[in-house]
Amino acid sequence: MARRIWIAVTAACAAAASLADGGRMTVRPTDDGRALVNPGMGWTMHYYSNVPRNYGSTIEPGDAMEWFPGCSACYLRIPWAYLEPEEGVYNWSALDTPAQRWIERGGQIAFRITCSESWLEYATPKWVFDAGAKGVRWTWGKGPDEKGKLVDPEFADPIFLEKLENFLKAFASRYDGRPEVAFMDIGTYGLWGEGHTLMSSKVPQEKMNVDVKKHIDLHVKCFLRTQLVISDDVSGPSNRSGNYPLLDYAREKGVGWRDDSVLVANPPNSWYHADQAERYWRTLPVVLEHEHYIGSVKRGAWSKDLLVKSVEEMHASYMSIHGPAKKLLDENRDAIDKINLRLGYRFQLREASWPDVVHVGPEARPLGVTWTWANAGVAPCYADAFPCLTVKDAEGRIMAVLADDKFNLRKLKVGEPGKAPPTAHGFECVLGRWSAPTFSHGEFDVYVSVGKVDGTPVYELPLAGCDGHRRYRLGKIRFEK
Repeated sequence: MARRIWIAVTAACAAAASLADGGRMTVRPTDDGRALVNPGMGWTMHYYSNVPRNYGSTIEPGDAMEWFPGCSACYLRIPWAYLEPEEGVYNWSALDTPAQRWIERGGQIAFRITCSESWLEYATPKWVFDAGAKGVRWTWGKGPDEKGKLVDPEFADPIFLEKLENFLKAFASRYDGRPEVAFMDIGTYGLWGEGHTLMSSKVPQEKMNVDVKKHIDLHVKCFLRTQLVISDDVSGPSNRSGNYPLLDYAREKGVGWRDDSVLVANPPNSWYHADQAERYWRTLPVVLEHEHYIGSVKRGAWSKDLLVKSVEEMHASYMSIHGPAKKLLDENRDAIDKINLRLGYRFQLREASWPDVVHVGPEARPLGVTWTWANAGVAPCYADAFPCLTVKDAEGRIMAVLADDKFNLRKLKVGEPGKAPPTAHGFECVLGRWSAPTFSHGEFDVYVSVGKVDGTPVYELPLAGCDGHRRYRLGKIRFEK
């Protein structure tokens, strides 16, 4: 005979728990306010920011920055010449060393490979030009200049594209599709990889509209599974016309979007392209990069409030750490804490209910679970995310896995701060009717997680009681014959 019992719950949920009529336990957890480190979102540390000493040299060697709340990815932006100094000879260690620090602690990595720099004569390796690729010497602000100290490739030159494709194929064979890779910039066109040449070789926009497509196609060809993103500047750094053919072309191919202009200029030009983000964020990720922190502060362009607003207005999944990380954190902790409650997605379990006693075995009846979830972030989760209840014994061994495979949290709508719309769902399953799996009888712990369709946890939740595997204790349940 079934017995009604009072179910114990964790301290975090105790105030919101009640035993409902009909022998069900209902819990209403509260968000604990922590910064979360999850795939597909977070702060990206500019370990290399074009100049290799920026900004990894400002932290201790070996530091993977667990101390920076919400820092999920190591961003490695570096000239092609550093990675392939001789044709077919690769310097992967320059990427692998910092990358493994983040990967080891459960973080991700992201890349941009550049072919044009304002500080390096040959960002594209010199051997590419020695092989016959055409180049343009230039001087900052002046444009093409036979006496210029800097060299751009002609970005559609066939020899250049051939050598670049060979490199990207080698790069993709090493990194494409790995879950540790958050995204890859299409950064092989224009100054600093931002897709513009206004201060460098001054390629006319009409020619860029043709040439950049070749770089987009090349990346799409080589990177079949990694999320690609492209800079807003490919259609003109200050273009606000609403006419962005290159970005439309990239979006149709599944390429995400990034804005490299946040807090570069003073208000009201703190950013230019929120209208572009509006075209992207519902289906593809938005990456924001603020100006080099020290330079932005010196010019009076820096604003904590505007930094927060940029995340809200452009529905960002990522924000950069583009400067000395500790200085940025120390001087902006309040803004960073606000951003961490909204950046990307934030799954909140508003309510969960399950039977206090479950009968298992040949005569078992359906076990019904109902719950309500919300996404308190500014952006969707762009990967699948299924909620799951897991039942464990006192020794932490898994007794039952109840995955809600018809409820994908990636579909949750987002809202303004504090106004995320909740969505309720219920499902049923029967435990042990066919004698597989077998069950012990007695009292067990109930955990919640979000992850793969089979119940494998993937996502960190803002809840107490973690078991060390991204499952969070909610309460108890009793199995009886």
